[in-house]
Amino acid sequence: MTDSTEALSFGAAAADYDRYRPRYPEAALRWAVDGLAAPVRTVDLGAGTGIVTAGLLALGHEVTAVEPDPGMRAQFAAVLPGTPALAGSAESVPLPDGYADAVLVGQAYHWFDRERAHPEIARVLRPGGTFAAVWNLRDDRVGWVTELNRIAEIGDTVDHLRATVTGFGPRFASPEWAEFGQVTSLTPDDLLGMVRTRSHYLTAEPARRREVDAQLRELLATHPELAGRDTIDLPYRTLVARAHRH
Repeated sequence: MTDSTEALSFGAAAADYDRYRPRYPEAALRWAVDGLAAPVRTVDLGAGTGIVTAGLLALGHEVTAVEPDPGMRAQFAAVLPGTPALAGSAESVPLPDGYADAVLVGQAYHWFDRERAHPEIARVLRPGGTFAAVWNLRDDRVGWVTELNRIAEIGDTVDHLRATVTGFGPRFASPEWAEFGQVTSLTPDDLLGMVRTRSHYLTAEPARRREVDAQLRELLATHPELAGRDTIDLPYRTLVARAHRH
């Protein structure tokens, strides 16, 4: 992983992470596993609290989760009792060669040490299996969302990911891309709670956290699309990159 301090910061906020982070559209997860008829054996890598896992289970697939943060695994176990969540990482997956038909990662791909993770993911997949990375990205084509991203130091965009995620190593075909839209409804307090699950916030000094909170409250109170609203519709662009193992 690229920064173990930030990558392992989520456990302290695991319950809030599970509460406030958006789910993935069913159509996006179906596309991610390349239309494979259920049930197929899948691995949710960097599984967090089990948001991808829950979506795959709802589609009828078999899922084994792998997550390095013990706090996140504890929340996973509370949310999805009976579904295995193993201690491990993208660079060291505790599963045998050829174990999975599909490996998915939701939101966590940017934490991977790609030079080590790509061969390990290929090892765990059967020949012809699918690897897919999935991101829920706030739709920065909307003006107030751009301002939210600036305040919360949210840098990933659809264009940036398409430009920087160019392949998954020599054992994979070139990635294919798809995009799916969704909207989540939040209260103003929910929006604050969501931002407080970001790694930049979780690892920030108290003064910086107070600054972010104040700027968010000002945005909520003054922006014409947000002021006085009991609920806020937050638009997302769900981006999926998938590739087949040679």
